[in-house]
Amino acid sequence: MSEALYERYKDALRRGHLAALRGETDMALSAYAEATVLAPDRPLPHVSRGAVLARAGRFDPAIEAFEVALALAPRDEVALAGRADALGRSGRRIAAADAYDRLAEDHEAAGRLAPACDDARRALEQAESKERRRRVERLIAKLRSAAGDTDGEEALARALGVLEGTTAALPEESFREAAAGPATLPDPDLLGRDADLAIESGDDVTAGRLLLEAARLQAAVGHYAAALDACHRALAVVPADPDLHLELAEIYLARGWRTLAADKLVLLARLIDLADDGEARERLCRLVASGFADDPRLTAICA
Repeated sequence: MSEALYERYKDALRRGHLAALRGETDMALSAYAEATVLAPDRPLPHVSRGAVLARAGRFDPAIEAFEVALALAPRDEVALAGRADALGRSGRRIAAADAYDRLAEDHEAAGRLAPACDDARRALEQAESKERRRRVERLIAKLRSAAGDTDGEEALARALGVLEGTTAALPEESFREAAAGPATLPDPDLLGRDADLAIESGDDVTAGRLLLEAARLQAAVGHYAAALDACHRALAVVPADPDLHLELAEIYLARGWRTLAADKLVLLARLIDLADDGEARERLCRLVASGFADDPRLTAICA
């Protein structure tokens, strides 16, 4: 590809991303189509097109777009995950579970235990089976042996929530009934899609804010596995955001995982000291006073 053609390709992608962020679906799809013509061997325009179509609820063409991307790059994890998600949201739960199984196998084979456990959990949520439950249990055992790995601890917490049977996905109508203001309540899934597009455009701050909002909405209705998933994704783009660490600690505490919550607050205290963030320290100490008055590590921080 010549440099001039590559610049046209990048410009088409940029216009597609910006249109998608503004909710201009048709303009985004048109720009991505232009990018596929300019670079027919690249999977990214097809992946981006699939994400926009899925956000618009057009799951069949979204799945087709992801499959085109996978024909070009069979191990493209974003395309694999997008296809699995679109299958699940379209009600094809068995196919979605099979797709998440494949992702989990790939991650485990590469030694990436935390994402392997997350995808195995998603497969179990889509279609319960003894084999899938055993896989989650086996990955949990591996994660427990890798103590000190923050990503692993968070994947472990999410998986435990599913095995306890308390964090299965709420249907959309249940989510809306469970919170006030159903007509204006944001959709956590759409917030997650907006965050994906913000990440693609390099706006990590906006992505982190959207994912944190999604986490709070899910936690408010007791959907802790989804809330933890949103927080985990946000950590990848805004790892030092004190609000994010506080949200994780509150979710851990709500689930009864006091050790994980306390460890998270100790980490947060270090981040706050580095940033000299008085407001965040005040919020941390309120949480310590309400839930950890008997923990000398934390009370010493707030003394």
